[in-house]
Amino acid sequence: ARANGITAEPISPEQAVELFPLLYAGDLAGAVYYPDDGRGNATDTTMALAAGARQHGVRIAENTTVTGVTRRDGQVTGVTTERGDIEAEYVVAAAGMWGREFGALAGVGIPLQALAHYYVVTEAIPGLPPGLPTIKTAPDYAYVKNEGAGLMVGFFEPGSYPWASRGIPADAEFTRLPEDWDHLGPFYEQMIKRLPVLGETGIRLHFCGPESFTPDGLYHLGEAPGVRNLFVAAGFNSVGFLSGPGAGSVLADWIVDGSSPVDLPETDPRRAAPHETNRRFLEQRVTETLDLAYEIHWPYQQRASVRGLRRSPLHDRVSAAGAVFGELLGWERANWYAPAGVKREYEYSFGRPNWFEHSAAEHRAVLDAVGMFDTSSFGKLLVQGRDAAAVLQRVSAGNVAAEPGRIVYTQWLNARAGIEADVTVTRLDETRFLVLSGPATLGRDREWLERHIGPDEFATVTDISQALAMIPVMGPNARRLLQSITDADLSAEAFPFGTSREIDLGCGFVRATRITYVGELGWELLIPADLAVHVYDTIAEVGQEHGLRPAGYHALDSLRIEKAYRSWGHDISAGDTPLEAGLGFAVAWDKPGGFTGRDALLRQKE
Repeated sequence: ARANGITAEPISPEQAVELFPLLYAGDLAGAVYYPDDGRGNATDTTMALAAGARQHGVRIAENTTVTGVTRRDGQVTGVTTERGDIEAEYVVAAAGMWGREFGALAGVGIPLQALAHYYVVTEAIPGLPPGLPTIKTAPDYAYVKNEGAGLMVGFFEPGSYPWASRGIPADAEFTRLPEDWDHLGPFYEQMIKRLPVLGETGIRLHFCGPESFTPDGLYHLGEAPGVRNLFVAAGFNSVGFLSGPGAGSVLADWIVDGSSPVDLPETDPRRAAPHETNRRFLEQRVTETLDLAYEIHWPYQQRASVRGLRRSPLHDRVSAAGAVFGELLGWERANWYAPAGVKREYEYSFGRPNWFEHSAAEHRAVLDAVGMFDTSSFGKLLVQGRDAAAVLQRVSAGNVAAEPGRIVYTQWLNARAGIEADVTVTRLDETRFLVLSGPATLGRDREWLERHIGPDEFATVTDISQALAMIPVMGPNARRLLQSITDADLSAEAFPFGTSREIDLGCGFVRATRITYVGELGWELLIPADLAVHVYDTIAEVGQEHGLRPAGYHALDSLRIEKAYRSWGHDISAGDTPLEAGLGFAVAWDKPGGFTGRDALLRQKE
């Protein structure tokens, strides 16, 4: 809170009781107080905003159903309604729990699901002080605030359930769902211990209404994928009232200036994978999102719902080797390996977790001997066509017009020189390139590239991620290990850093690229999915004599951090330039034709 300019004061239980005299604090270690917090009435605030908008020329059409979104040449042109068409240069999908259905009209996936959401309003409480602070009590899954002469007690309790997942009824305005005291009763009884006055006070209103949530618990704010000038502001997970003014301000500046005034990679609508709008997926994952809302959010915490959705061709092999899996965008990924006799599960902690020493051993194996990773979930884009080289050269800050068989590390910049993507580009031949991207950024990277193919340019972008498994073999013994199972010359002279070529390996052929994301000698092997198990087994069979150890994503992360290798969305994003990020070495300042963002980067350099 303080890092974001918000006043926050840790206080004692006694101070908490002084501020909220009805509170039982006997089991509390302390509290955090936000003295600048405010409170507003939703209805009055909405009407005030509407009145202000009308004063500035806005026309509001109530009780008007949108029936379609019109587009031309990949750009939104307006909406159709039951009362006629509306032309618009920009459209914002700010439809609350109708967001998924509105997005579908435009061919855009907006992963939202409404859940049953409860609050209770008490009868009047004699002597209740007005203006009490809002109480948020995570152990009780509840929040409490003044409501007239009584209190409102709202819940973010586990065990909620989806509502209208097959489609929200047309008459769902101000929907009220049936009471469910069997579900809510135990949580309300728990709150009576926190606020004993509740046990002496009647209930005036038991309200259950639908509220929409997203799979990852973060809202969607930004330009929609696949349609220019269509923006999304939805999925605020019950904090829309709190976030509304900021979201509106950001969107207004974004539309007028053509860029966001703040860096928000976490909210990018392009982060969603196609399966995340599947009804059955949403019913399970979004319910878990609400279940965990008031729980402790542990470092490296893994979701439990809808697991095993997307699997590497090597899944069974790495599982047999002791892999403990995490999940990212549906991918099951080997995060660390449990030795024999060690439980294959996470024990969460804010200190060193139970997997620390095991991951450290994997880390040290890569430093001292050789490690083998399964990074098949990484994104792989095949860019090909007559103008593929020209498009990539214009989009990339680095010089990707290399000879065939070379790989180039580069960034894709926006007009302000912010880093929109951090990728490698391998030139396969004169008209074909392979772009490697992170699994979490694949969608946005593909979108960025496709948007920069001109109407007269011939180039296509194809996602071939599932067609190729990927095994990085890294460490000082990597050359000796791989040389024993290939006829190709892997010497430093014959296979220098940055080289990428097809070689025989075992009884098949793979693309071997001498590059590293861990800072040690090694090759990334791209393998046809049908050959992946054979290649894995071949490496594992000869690896023992070279000290080979399977290594997971936690070790990959610690190794790349140790070498200060950047990760988009964690260390860098569109709010950083290559100069600010220490990546100026990857910029080809004087390449013919320049690149997007060059002028802004030169001004910064000066």
